[in-house]
Amino acid sequence: MNDPVAVALKFGFLAVLYVFLLWVARSSLRDLRHRDDDPGEAVAPDDARRGGYEPGPSGQPRLEVVAAMGREPGEVLYLDGDATMGRAATAEVRVDDPYASSAHARIYRRGRFMYIEDMGSTNGTYLNGRPLEHAAQLSVSDTIRIGDSEYRYRE
Repeated sequence: MNDPVAVALKFGFLAVLYVFLLWVARSSLRDLRHRDDDPGEAVAPDDARRGGYEPGPSGQPRLEVVAAMGREPGEVLYLDGDATMGRAATAEVRVDDPYASSAHARIYRRGRFMYIEDMGSTNGTYLNGRPLEHAAQLSVSDTIRIGDSEYRYRE
């Protein structure tokens, strides 16, 4: 009546289905965990939320848009201290890309140098074409890629 191979295939299919569902749930939770839901935070104006900062002094860390949805190539985004890159409205550098997480990557200063780290994003952050495994020091002309969006680091 019940072929043992058919029963094994049914249980195998169910196991694969449950592993897939757990993977989706884990990815969703990682993305939600990095959301910045501080209710006391003031809402920034539209330009600041998109990362459209006022021009800064020469030598200030900045990102130059190479290719990004909703931005013109060559557009400059000045980094004022730490900056979060992602889809969230609270991100200092807003990345309008379907492959970007809400809080995808973080750029921060440590001593005299700027560093970038992935914040547990689903699709990863790439520095000079290589996946970012841990925090890495940024050098002038480094290329940062999130999904299909690409930025060049300048000072």
